Amino acid sequence: MNHLEIRSATPQDLPGMTRIYNDAVDHTVATFDVERRGDDHYAERLGSTRPGDHVLVAVDAAGAVHGYAFSGTYRPRAAYDGTREVSVYLAEDARGQGLGRRLYDELLARVDADGVHTCLAVIAQPNAASEALHRATGFEPVGTLREVGHKFGHWVDTAFWQRMRPDA
Repeated sequence: MNHLEIRSATPQDLPGMTRIYNDAVDHTVATFDVERRGDDHYAERLGSTRPGDHVLVAVDAAGAVHGYAFSGTYRPRAAYDGTREVSVYLAEDARGQGLGRRLYDELLARVDADGVHTCLAVIAQPNAASEALHRATGFEPVGTLREVGHKFGHWVDTAFWQRMRPDA
């Protein structure tokens, strides 16, 4: 996966991002969506000009999307302007090869450069791989919400992880 380019997403990347996302909808609790999304699902995020809002993709030489990461509004209130929620999604064949780390390293560098104070991640439980990625990129667990999602016939907990800007 080292041969993949990490760059800002463009509208042409939306179908590849949607393919990855819909795989997560169908097979994982990484998202609590239970219905597939269309190619326009991330279009609004791509158009954001707010400092701290980014959408990155990892693409091969042919332009195929193998993963993506994004940062965006945590809650739409002015007091939360210094906080962003972050997430990463990878194609099934790209998992476990360090691509999530590469995407997060670039995303967090951009978020830090924009002066964002705090990043939050929500991890459905259990997910040891996601917890390891977040720990490796400076996040720490700060709480668990019990049985807040219901998917695939069972209740799912979510853990909140937080990362403060290193120079904050």
